[in-house]
Amino acid sequence: MTATTDGSAEGAAAGSESTPGLSAGPSVGRARGPAAEAGPPPPPRAGLPALQAEYGDAPGAVGPRAEYGPRGTPGSDGGRVRVTPPGDRSAPARAPGAAPPGPAPEADPPGEPGGRVRVSVLADAPPGPHRVGPARAAEDLPEPPDGAPPGVYEATARATRHLLERQDAEGWWKGDLETNVTMDAEDLLLRQFLGIRDEATTRAAALFIRGEQREDGTWATFHGGPSELSATIEAYVALRLAGDAPDAPHMARASAWIRAHGGIAAARVFTRIWLALFGWWNWDHLPELPPELVFLPSWVPLNIYDFGCWARQTIVPLTVVSALRPVRPAPFALDELHADARVPNPVKRLAPPTSWEGAFQRMDKALHVYRRFAPRRLRKAAMASAGRWIVERQENDGCWGGIQPPAVYSVIALHLLGYDLRHPVMRAGLESLDRFAVWREDGARMIEACQSPVWDTCLAAIALADAGLRPDHPALVKAADWMLGEEITRSGDWAVRRPGLAPGGWAFEFHNDTYPDIDDTAEVVLALRRIRHPDPARVEAAIARGVSWNLGMQSKNGAWGAFDADNTSPFPNKLPFCDFGEVIDPPSADVTAHVVEMLAFEGRAGDARTRRGIAWLLAEQEPNGAWFGRWGTNYVYGTGSVLPALTAAGIAPGHPSIRRAVRWLETVQNEDGGWGEDQRSYKDPSWAGKGASTASQTAWALMALLSAGERDGKAVERGIAHLVETQREDGSWDEPYFTGTGFPWDFSINYHLYRQVFPLTALGRYLYGEPLAAGVGV
Repeated sequence: MTATTDGSAEGAAAGSESTPGLSAGPSVGRARGPAAEAGPPPPPRAGLPALQAEYGDAPGAVGPRAEYGPRGTPGSDGGRVRVTPPGDRSAPARAPGAAPPGPAPEADPPGEPGGRVRVSVLADAPPGPHRVGPARAAEDLPEPPDGAPPGVYEATARATRHLLERQDAEGWWKGDLETNVTMDAEDLLLRQFLGIRDEATTRAAALFIRGEQREDGTWATFHGGPSELSATIEAYVALRLAGDAPDAPHMARASAWIRAHGGIAAARVFTRIWLALFGWWNWDHLPELPPELVFLPSWVPLNIYDFGCWARQTIVPLTVVSALRPVRPAPFALDELHADARVPNPVKRLAPPTSWEGAFQRMDKALHVYRRFAPRRLRKAAMASAGRWIVERQENDGCWGGIQPPAVYSVIALHLLGYDLRHPVMRAGLESLDRFAVWREDGARMIEACQSPVWDTCLAAIALADAGLRPDHPALVKAADWMLGEEITRSGDWAVRRPGLAPGGWAFEFHNDTYPDIDDTAEVVLALRRIRHPDPARVEAAIARGVSWNLGMQSKNGAWGAFDADNTSPFPNKLPFCDFGEVIDPPSADVTAHVVEMLAFEGRAGDARTRRGIAWLLAEQEPNGAWFGRWGTNYVYGTGSVLPALTAAGIAPGHPSIRRAVRWLETVQNEDGGWGEDQRSYKDPSWAGKGASTASQTAWALMALLSAGERDGKAVERGIAHLVETQREDGSWDEPYFTGTGFPWDFSINYHLYRQVFPLTALGRYLYGEPLAAGVGV
């Protein structure tokens, strides 16, 4: 697909027309009216004078702000897959002796123990009994503010209605989470390994994988990105499983490219592990990962809690796989994927022993020797301990951590430890993997690496509230009810570093009680604050727990990571095994900014812990004025997160750091008025702020500029016009580019709901003002 959205001219024309049933107005108001009054109100914002004295103020600066009252066939918002809401979070995953769950993909009805999730096909489903439905009439939306530029209010109204139509009847939103074809290839390889691969699944997966192949025979890991060796190898093998002949033109192009780029030997470790499962690669030529790691106490370097939670959940089951080194019969040979089939693994010279790389390479050689002499009883005990660790962390829906990769390796490890495929743990695990499937209208099957209902729901609620939807609107109340039901009030792995901290937070997924995350918790609190719920005491109690937990998860340097506190060991990333992306969870500017913004809304801008977070953010600003974006692409996301947080916390728009960021955003604005940034900026800083304009990244830049007092500036005017002009007739935006991040550069994400929630947030704040406006709450 091209950078230009289909029907952009059509959207521009539509943006200039009045929406039926809504009156248009000629100008924009700066303050919210009664329609946007929110409840319960945030606590008083204490300590702002001292904060401004500490960080500086500029003459004439505005003070604290006022209280705010794809690619392929899926729909533009990703609203294709119906996921039945999970059942009772407190219900056990399974009881001893309980019957195994039913066959996939049909699953237990919602509300039964285990909280099963059913997936079915909704081809860009229109409003129906499973949806909350569109805004009932004009009274659901605020009156257009005076002076609204032509088309802006109408675009906001269309986007509001579109988002309301996408809400599930239970109150949540969920867009597709698109990554790359390695998810689909590994799903087929897992089924081949377990002996459960079927023709229908294989055909559907192959249809999707073929559809993502480029003209040169390769596959990329993000839209418009460069060819990627490991993804191309895994996709090629999956198509071989599906029956594609190696001499077919599309396969021959792929294998030729693979050979020219080093063959299997040059692929990442994870790709070679998958091939070793079938004898296509030698286990001796892979880094050693001993299961005895699980016995290392948390204070010893390279213990499992030194790894980020996503890596920890993957590494523990892989220690079992590495120890047992299983090999299933290969259905075909892969000699055509070696640069030289006679020498599939050419000898590589070790790095100097004085370097970190050389030291860890030699440590790996020592572990290969240890493998031959490891005490059998110790190894057996370590694998048993790893097995218990895996089972204890299985979620109510059968998955692990709510993400696909750990679930895949956990199923393999438990199977190798003797769990039969009909065992309740295994049945539930396999069913959970089926629920990561998105079935498209053409029959293709795409696997999501994860599902994002909590994240999507809190962002959607913020967008609708900031766009002026009544705070007691049924859609927002339903969203609040659902989010309140998703609160996690039991301990998880995070307590290893924070043993005395009381739980209270939210995860990203339907079920992931072991790993709530700091980012979701902050955004859920920000969303709940915008909603007038009929049970305010319940809301206040949940918010209090979330704020307390987030404060307790602050790292020593004053900032926040995503899942753990002080997960900053320098060693895990240096292991030869860890070449699959970021494996630690250090604090990041975007997560820290969201927490700071949340604390400001809670009246804690003057809190010493908030000030430490602000100081860290100011120190982390890049020389060009931007901030690095860890969980979104990239500097545009980081800057779009930090500026609203700093100004919400009382840093004046005239502060030098704010001015530098504004100037940077102005210099990277595209000719069409939008903003975009390519994933390549993670590897090459010259790409910072450069890329085809996207709806989500344009919105991030606008949210930053609006918070910095630039509402009347030319950059904001052009950015708003870009959103209006590129909006589709149904109120949505198209966005084939990947603007989300799993691992910087190594794992990119296209959140299909980003293109809806962030533009609506930006339009709403442009029309009705910032969530915190001048002079209120001091």
